[in-house]
Amino acid sequence: MSTILKFEKSSLKGTLTVPGDKSISHRSIMFGAIASGTTTVEGFLLGADCLSTIACFRKLGVEIDLRGSQVTINSKGIGGWKEPDEVLDTGNSGTTTRLMLGLLASTPFHTVVAGDESIAKRPMKRIVDPLRLMGADIRGRSNGQFTPLAIQGTRLKAIDYTLPVASAQVKSAILLAALHAEGRTTIEEPVATRDHTEIMLRHFGADINRHENIIEVAGGQSLSARHVKVPGDISSAAFLIGAALITPGSEIRLENVGTNPTRTGILDVISQMGADFDIEEKETEGERSADLVIRSSQLKGIEISGALIPRLIDEIPIIALIATQCNGVTVIKDAEELRVKETDRITAVVDELSKMGADITATDDGMVIHGPTALNGADMKTYGDHRLGMMAAVAALAASGPVTIDDPDCIAVSYPGFFEHVNSLLV
Repeated sequence: MSTILKFEKSSLKGTLTVPGDKSISHRSIMFGAIASGTTTVEGFLLGADCLSTIACFRKLGVEIDLRGSQVTINSKGIGGWKEPDEVLDTGNSGTTTRLMLGLLASTPFHTVVAGDESIAKRPMKRIVDPLRLMGADIRGRSNGQFTPLAIQGTRLKAIDYTLPVASAQVKSAILLAALHAEGRTTIEEPVATRDHTEIMLRHFGADINRHENIIEVAGGQSLSARHVKVPGDISSAAFLIGAALITPGSEIRLENVGTNPTRTGILDVISQMGADFDIEEKETEGERSADLVIRSSQLKGIEISGALIPRLIDEIPIIALIATQCNGVTVIKDAEELRVKETDRITAVVDELSKMGADITATDDGMVIHGPTALNGADMKTYGDHRLGMMAAVAALAASGPVTIDDPDCIAVSYPGFFEHVNSLLV
């Protein structure tokens, strides 16, 4: 059901904690299921995508107790999993779908993985091809290009593999398969991508090494249960950061936000734009975190490209919105990966912001935005994409008229309680 937004209050002030990091929450369940013993997770994201991951592992026979944002996983290790008697439904989660393929490739039984209509359109060949090189038996539509995918577990062998695209999901799927392969697998990335999988592998006791952009992991490994503390998701925080930057008179504090260097491209971008903000680092083990203080700012347009793109690929919708309020031209390049997200985010972002009067043009690998421009009210489509839904909601803060969002419920995929959080900051 659509929602009409018209914010009467003029600024954002206050302190809050954003929900747990989605990438780390997914992996906490996966690694807890691989490991032997009882793994506990603190700060788990209660988003639809992460709940899909829990549902899949429960079907594999893993005991998972969920109490609010606290999770307990009791597992005998991957050898204790059982063949599911129904399809593993990954919902709208690309992370669940792709990383599960790496895990299921070595299990001694048959599984079928499928998701929703969006997942059925998203490319899986980039995962399936390297897993097949390891000996995996994976079959599906268009020779394994699309879900549903059927996996018959087999014995896997190690490979040396150079990623053709910078993708943490591809890298992670290979790493998870490599844990249970014969030999030592080597992966080379074109540029560094988010490294939550590598950090968590070490945390659970795995033998894994990295030198520059080359990662090595030994096969035949067993993991031991651990406690995982999940920081706040910087990709979710990005939308509140954007809201504070473009709403005059605003100052907000976001506590315990994950600041893994492979994910902080959004902070580099707003710094280059001239944003007024502070980063207050916290003492942590494993994943870094910090409190962020963000103030409304006069911003300038910049170019965003190259190695920076993998560090902010999920934040580009909000960056595009921020750019509409910058002085000058913002150019986003090398972001063709956006075309195979939950939707074609390049086309969708340009179309939706154009409805509001933004001066924005799509390119093959990004977009060009001229600012500043006044934004008008409009009927906005989310395309079922949570990040487009949050972009539209933040845009309503700057719009001169009402903004209608056709599917606000999709935001719960990564940020349950988003509207409540925004309203709590309005003064």
